[in-house]
Amino acid sequence: MGIRALYPKVRTTIANKEHKKYPYLLKEFKNDKNQVVIDTPNQVWSTDITYIKLEKGFVYLAAIIDWNTKKILSWKLSNTMDVSLTTSVLNDALSKYPKPEILNTDQGSQYTAKEHIDILVKNGISISMDAKGRSIDNIVIERFWRSLKYDDVYPSSYSNIKEARTGIDEYINTYNTERLHSALDYLTPDEAYYKGANNKCFDAKSVLLGVA
Repeated sequence: MGIRALYPKVRTTIANKEHKKYPYLLKEFKNDKNQVVIDTPNQVWSTDITYIKLEKGFVYLAAIIDWNTKKILSWKLSNTMDVSLTTSVLNDALSKYPKPEILNTDQGSQYTAKEHIDILVKNGISISMDAKGRSIDNIVIERFWRSLKYDDVYPSSYSNIKEARTGIDEYINTYNTERLHSALDYLTPDEAYYKGANNKCFDAKSVLLGVA
């Protein structure tokens, strides 16, 4: 029928057989519908890499999302897909926000690399990885990629990395501050994140003071 896909398929998850793989820790948060339910901000972060098609070639986008509130905490666009891409995004998020209890990734070599693992170990963050071939295990950021591409990247048809960086920055700012989510009681990701984070801080102080 002459039907073609809207986008090409580019592999962004390439495992290194020599690197240690970690178990998927989010099974314990699944409800009776097999959905991962995270109740508070900074309990679980999720991160991934995706490709962004340009007029000629591709660039790579890495981002970290808070599982509970869907807020994008950090992101970076690069013309290379090496470990410096993932470590820079992780370090940036940790410099801006309280560290998570768990970081979930796929089994790509950028995430199993010593440089990335060392940051998590140093900060006492539990390491969780999708099962092989199970992108659905990281569903929150996969859904964000889909929204980003269909709402922004494909219609915009960016010609170069500078255009893409500017456009994606605008999209993520709007997504975090203006986009209402039914799953968040129609709050924006920013509103849900800071409301939940403030409540969590208050509860922790109450327990320490013995007034909870």
